Amino acid sequence: MDDPAAPGPAGPPANGNGNGNGNGNGKGKPGAPKGREAFRSQRRESEGSVDCPTLEFEYGDADGHAAELSELYSYTENLEFTTNRRCFEEDFRTQVQDTKEWLELEEDAQKTYVMGLLDRLEVVSREQRLKVARAVLYLAQGTFGECDSEVDVLHWSRYNCFLLYQMGTFSAFLELLHMEIDNSQASSSALRKPAVSIADSTELRVLLSVMYLMVENIRLEREIDSCGWRTARETFRTELSFSTHNEEPFALLLFSMVTKFCSGLAPHFPIKKVLLLLWKVVMFTLGGFEHLQALKIQKRAELGLPPLAEDSIQVVKSMRAASPPSYTLDLGESQLAPPPSKLRGRRGSRRQLLTKQDSLDIYNERDLFKTEEPATEEEEESAADGERALDGELDLLEQDPLVPPPPSQTPLSTDRVAFPKGLPWAPKVRQKDIEHFLEMSRNKFIGFTLGQDTDTLVGLPRPIHESVKTLKQHKYISIADIQIKNEEDLEKCPMSLGEEVVPETPCEILYQGMLYSLPQYMIALLKILLAAAPTSKAKTDSINILADVLPEEMPITVLQSMKLGIDVNRHKEIIVKSISALLLLLLKHFKLNHIYQFEYVSQHLVFANCIPLILKFFNQNILSYITAKNSISVLDYPCCTIQDLPELTTESLEAGDNSQFCWRNLFSCINLLRLLNKLTKWKHSRTMMLVVFKSAPILKRALKVKQAMLQLYVLKLLKIQTKYLGRQWRKSNMKTMSAIYQKVRHRMNDDWAYGNDIDARPWDFQAEECTLRANIEAFNSRRYDKPQDSEFSPVDNCLQSVLGQRLDLPEDFHYSYELWLEREVFSQPICWEELLQNH
Repeated sequence: MDDPAAPGPAGPPANGNGNGNGNGNGKGKPGAPKGREAFRSQRRESEGSVDCPTLEFEYGDADGHAAELSELYSYTENLEFTTNRRCFEEDFRTQVQDTKEWLELEEDAQKTYVMGLLDRLEVVSREQRLKVARAVLYLAQGTFGECDSEVDVLHWSRYNCFLLYQMGTFSAFLELLHMEIDNSQASSSALRKPAVSIADSTELRVLLSVMYLMVENIRLEREIDSCGWRTARETFRTELSFSTHNEEPFALLLFSMVTKFCSGLAPHFPIKKVLLLLWKVVMFTLGGFEHLQALKIQKRAELGLPPLAEDSIQVVKSMRAASPPSYTLDLGESQLAPPPSKLRGRRGSRRQLLTKQDSLDIYNERDLFKTEEPATEEEEESAADGERALDGELDLLEQDPLVPPPPSQTPLSTDRVAFPKGLPWAPKVRQKDIEHFLEMSRNKFIGFTLGQDTDTLVGLPRPIHESVKTLKQHKYISIADIQIKNEEDLEKCPMSLGEEVVPETPCEILYQGMLYSLPQYMIALLKILLAAAPTSKAKTDSINILADVLPEEMPITVLQSMKLGIDVNRHKEIIVKSISALLLLLLKHFKLNHIYQFEYVSQHLVFANCIPLILKFFNQNILSYITAKNSISVLDYPCCTIQDLPELTTESLEAGDNSQFCWRNLFSCINLLRLLNKLTKWKHSRTMMLVVFKSAPILKRALKVKQAMLQLYVLKLLKIQTKYLGRQWRKSNMKTMSAIYQKVRHRMNDDWAYGNDIDARPWDFQAEECTLRANIEAFNSRRYDKPQDSEFSPVDNCLQSVLGQRLDLPEDFHYSYELWLEREVFSQPICWEELLQNH
């Protein structure tokens, strides 16, 4: 196998002699409009000149326990902590005769009191129910009035949540939640108001807060947990995962709340709490990233596949972020590059280029991105054009589901480059890569091909034999490959292979429940994400996501306005965090469960313009977004429940933690990049969307954040489109090219750095999506549309036999048999004439 040459020579030195358009005359385009200059200066100002330190960030399923609980509440809700405490103490004094406090009661006495609370939840009076629900919420919040420290509050919150669950509180609150969702009076009242405020969602917020605290506290596993708590956790997980009492899984109820909110029928829903609870329920029932990795290992073993070479999350944790070098290195490097005219026509030019690349690699050990040439005029124009294109695409998201924009220009084959020792990732080769390599070799040396035969090497030179041997040594068969092959076999031979046995896992049950409404769910989530993105412009027709943060009376002082502004920004950040984590978890679990489930969700995300939406999100100063301090530490739970709330001053508003970045914002950015990678990986048409929307300058700016995991996923996205960006882009971005080489996994015989074999076949892109969609529909129809299989089953034409069949009826059917007859048979008029006409 030929060793591919290093990437092409470096671009012109960064001394102003090259203008980025290939003419090298040092002059910009004549008559450049002033708006372009203004755009350039504004872009430089927004990017800033302060170097970002390396961020000590550890990626995981979620933030710390206290931080996840504090994000449930907006700062506007802080006054309700006192209300909850008052409701509990009034009820507690009337029910418990002793003067004891809650923490002093024996466990049996505590259970007796909770049972009484649940009985009082069933009263008719809405106001009384709310008071009792607030008393339950105070227990779930940790009875902070009897605690001395934040640690105590968190401890008793967890203890009380397990106690509440064991007494059946979650089921009782689920019934109340159903009542509130169906409460048409509250919806119509909110629709009539010119502005919805936090007062319109009081009951819903109390119910959702109790349920969130129970899910989050019980989900958290600790070594000191008793056997009873461990059993309760597994029972709770099962209860949330599977349908009980003929009801849908809990996650589907929350999804229906999201779609109802986005449709405008329930503008008062506290959408942040709904999304946080939905994310945590999915994480609790399906499992987090570590559980996913364990499931993947188990599934590969069941399918007889070799074990994984590495855990990607662990590899990323050991990677170092790229650090910028001193300016002198940049000058020294620019002097290393000989003029392009001297390189042309020389026999030794290849050797010089390889030497040049070696020196680049040495420098790039310390310096990957910082000393790249300044953005060329062409790049800045493309960034401005890309921003306008993104705005146009996302305007359509406010309307109906969309098809992706028609891909323009030329795509090609996907393979990747051989690399030396010392790179972080084990190489991978797909079966189709070996087939493609052999097809080209046979065409070249023999003149004909043998299809998918990868064993017959007759007539091929010895080096080709060695190349095929090396490729096969690194061949990687994924679970998806096996699933696709099985699906093809089931489509070809439905009778001989029989019906597929599908295990009833929580993931499978969730997909079955989501299947027919999945497009609406994805569009609703993306609409909310668009409304919460910091780059979104305020529009009159966009949905209002601030209903559960805006107070009844708007602020009248500057300090109150500052506090509300911080609260609103924090509220939006939490929404972005929950949606990005939720979508990533769903995609990863569905991909492991069945590849076509993953592809179904992915395709609807793409049709709903998820790709331009994520690019628009990153079309901002990402460094500023990640280091934003939209929090007031003294107002965060549980701190605000222990200390008296300080007087509002500028100092108290600015007094926050001293961390160098905001955990949730960095977590959101990484999740969105991973999401974008999952949508575009091995999909030529979607990769071309990245090119059409001019994503390269947007993604390059994100590399300024010195965090290894974020940089890795940015580099992956740049790598898949490098071959489409042209030679000039590659020449002027050699540092980025070298960073891709060092940090991203390479596929052997991949032409990612050159793009020499680009074939102009734009129609292939539409065909690719159409073929994928046909496969998805065939899979869903075969597995989930049971009536379609009736043509293969024998038909019983005997009347006595049909009437004599035994039907399985529910156990309680005989209790309501007469009511069923009255409702379904006697009360339904039968138009015999119409029936005869139709037949």
